[in-house]
Amino acid sequence: MNKKIRAAIAVLAAALVMSACVSTGEYNKMQAGKDAEIAKLSQNNAVLTEQNTAKLQQVNTLEQQKYALLEANKQRQKQYDALVLGLAKEVEKGNLQVRQYQNMLAVDLAEKIFFDSGRAALKPGGKEILKKVGAALKGYENKFIRVVGHTDNVPVAKALQGTFPTNWELSVARATNVVRYLQEVGISPEHMVPSGRAEYDPIATNDTPEGRQKNRRIEILLIDHSLVDEMSKQLK
Repeated sequence: MNKKIRAAIAVLAAALVMSACVSTGEYNKMQAGKDAEIAKLSQNNAVLTEQNTAKLQQVNTLEQQKYALLEANKQRQKQYDALVLGLAKEVEKGNLQVRQYQNMLAVDLAEKIFFDSGRAALKPGGKEILKKVGAALKGYENKFIRVVGHTDNVPVAKALQGTFPTNWELSVARATNVVRYLQEVGISPEHMVPSGRAEYDPIATNDTPEGRQKNRRIEILLIDHSLVDEMSKQLK
């Protein structure tokens, strides 16, 4: 009887030992799985945190750019208003016109006030107006000033073709004389450049006297240095 009891106890003990071994193996396996899951979640969390940080930085950058654009627009409007105010009397007389673009301000000068037909020498009345224009432009050291001469499509008179063979030469000469005079009244020459477009950039038809008169003009363009720098980079 004792032998039977001892045998039963031995069998039971072996079963318990085997059961314990199986439970420990399953536990370790489950623990390893949980550890891997936790590691994956931690990794995903780190990725999400990095993405959120990048998004926040992007939002901050966009906000800063938006603010910079608003401030730039305010500054451009302020400069435009100041230029119009400084030249208001000449605008009222019809001697010139002030226009605003996104990155530019333009002063259009009526050709008949500044030059005789087929000539490039500035008339005394034109110099008086340019002196006022120069005074108004002195507050724009941050601008690049481009002076552009324009003509109608009527060829230069034969008597003057020895000096100006075509409207190209005439338009450039007029722009150059405007630049030279603006320099005399205090505008830095480093910020100016003359150019001519002849009859190839009309703003009106050349089929009527009124249209041709509008096309004969001098443009003074005030361009942001940032735009000039960008254009220079594109040309390289």
